[in-house]
Amino acid sequence: MTTTHYAALGETLVQETMDNGLRVNIVPRPAFHETFAQLAVDYGSVDTHYRDITGAAASDPAGIAHFLEHKLFEKEDHDAFDLFGATGADANAFTSTNRTAYLFSTPRAVKENLATLLDFVQSPYFSAKTVAKEKGIIGQEIQMYQDDPGWLLYNGLLNQLYPGEPIAQDVTGTLASIADITPELLYRAYDTFYQPSNCTLTVVGPVDPAEILALVAENQAAKPQFAQELPQRLDDFQVAPVAPARTLHAAVVRPKWVLGVRGQTPLANDLAGTRFQIATQLLLEMLFGDSGAWFQQAYDQGLLDDSFDYDYSVQRPANYLTIGGDTSDPAGLAQAVQAVIAAGADQAQLTPERFARIKQAAIGKYAMA
Repeated sequence: MTTTHYAALGETLVQETMDNGLRVNIVPRPAFHETFAQLAVDYGSVDTHYRDITGAAASDPAGIAHFLEHKLFEKEDHDAFDLFGATGADANAFTSTNRTAYLFSTPRAVKENLATLLDFVQSPYFSAKTVAKEKGIIGQEIQMYQDDPGWLLYNGLLNQLYPGEPIAQDVTGTLASIADITPELLYRAYDTFYQPSNCTLTVVGPVDPAEILALVAENQAAKPQFAQELPQRLDDFQVAPVAPARTLHAAVVRPKWVLGVRGQTPLANDLAGTRFQIATQLLLEMLFGDSGAWFQQAYDQGLLDDSFDYDYSVQRPANYLTIGGDTSDPAGLAQAVQAVIAAGADQAQLTPERFARIKQAAIGKYAMA
């Protein structure tokens, strides 16, 4: 067990790796009234080409990671949501381009819910009947997203930044791709990516780290042991040139506009990469934040409103900026944002004083989170 104290934030991080490779992070927060836990898998929508546990090359339909997330809750004789609900816990899950996560929050019965979390994620059950039923449910979800202008805008942007790459594919897949998913494909993907060595459990709340680690160790020891080998992905990320500007037509009250900037080099998943990611987000705040002169001027000109936002996303194997929001003048907002980018470092908003304020605000937001 490794314990690290962060005096500046008043936090302690306890870490340990189980014998089967499962990584465990615990942040004890005695003042919390609830405990939060998340079991994350290094597996997402971009991981469709890989070598399975036999070493054979495998290719899966788009949307299988999201489909697998849905199906893990349903067992042969029960649903994991019912087990969480019986103790008053609130459970959920999500799939992104490179991560699938299962989580719960609860004011009581922490050990019982933690065991439920580990057990349902680590005991898959897929049948032809339940898979067929889920296709109808996820098919409705796919069609629902097609009616969401914001979702269409975001996915359209990814298709322009990364033409033909898996990252540009909707996480949920398509009606055609999920039609090809079978129980056999789900088990193959599960066996490859859901090995404990490819998972991380994080627990935050008024807990005793030693007790949590003992519970997890006992739970994992009772399960079948896996080979501790990380999945081998086969995608050759060959990025085509960025596609030109594009307009989508939808029934919206006000037009939506977004600009994407593609990162030119991969960002390492280490301390240096984390610092670069934070620095980039702080730079965006300095340039486009609502406490700056540029935002106020653009707001007064009617170019943007409170929907205006910006973000720096780092998602294996890509990283990119997004800047935009609702506007009655897409061309005017585009010109204003591009002018800021073109000006580079020669801008009145980039001062040490403003940076110090924004950095302090970022630390405050982190503490609130």
